[in-house]
Amino acid sequence: MIFLLPATIGFVVFYIWPTLRGAYLSFTEYSLLEAPKFNGLDNYDRMIHDSFFWNALVVTLEYVVINIGVQTVLAVAIAMVMYRLTRSITVRAAILLPYLVANVVVALVWYWMLDFQVGIVNQGLTWLGIDPIAFFGESNWAIPTIAGINVWRHMGYTALLVFAGLQTIPAYVYEAAEVDGAGEMKTFWRITLPLLRPVLVMVLVVTMIGSFQIFDTVAVTTRGGPINSTRVIYYYIFERAFTRFDFGYASAMAMVLFVILAIVSLLQIRLLRAKESDLA
Repeated sequence: MIFLLPATIGFVVFYIWPTLRGAYLSFTEYSLLEAPKFNGLDNYDRMIHDSFFWNALVVTLEYVVINIGVQTVLAVAIAMVMYRLTRSITVRAAILLPYLVANVVVALVWYWMLDFQVGIVNQGLTWLGIDPIAFFGESNWAIPTIAGINVWRHMGYTALLVFAGLQTIPAYVYEAAEVDGAGEMKTFWRITLPLLRPVLVMVLVVTMIGSFQIFDTVAVTTRGGPINSTRVIYYYIFERAFTRFDFGYASAMAMVLFVILAIVSLLQIRLLRAKESDLA
């Protein structure tokens, strides 16, 4: 029991207490210059009528859909290639390498590479006879670009999680499928994916939570622009709290985001039957 004490203290101090404090502040009007003043549900009523909040939520959902969809498909494909062709530790390390680089560094490197005037990507497009693209300067391109950057960074880590799940599938299942004459695609859809369900549910839940928390890539590239097209919910909360010092309203938005994440996570676990295995 004594060995759990440091972790328990850290959990209470850095997670439980800030959560409770944030829940309290969500019912107050609070800035750094004055003590919190209780205002009931005013912050939540204000949120309902705040068009910037709803825009931030829609932008975040757009990012989440692109990020989860593309990242999951690529991660499963990479994991299958590693499982079928090579299980080299060197290959695993190379795939994981982008994940080990800090988000801010990754965002800055891609920001320079995708620069409209001097970025190497647009230079390559020019050589191919294609007009340069303002990846971060056009509303239609900004969110897909940010999602692509984060897919590149995280898909190796996600692929290793899926690869670990593939190794839990017994070899005799594939041997039986081969004896029955099942091809690669049929084996993948009828055997691999169903048996990977518990791992994929875990991957989807973790990826979904991480996607809703996107902040640093936006902060160092677009800062919510152009025209609020990349102002995700986390960045809007940050602006309200640390730019306008509207901590009460920011705390209310954070509590709503917490509830949304909890509900979506529970629905994913329940609907996708995360606790069940087709091997049983």
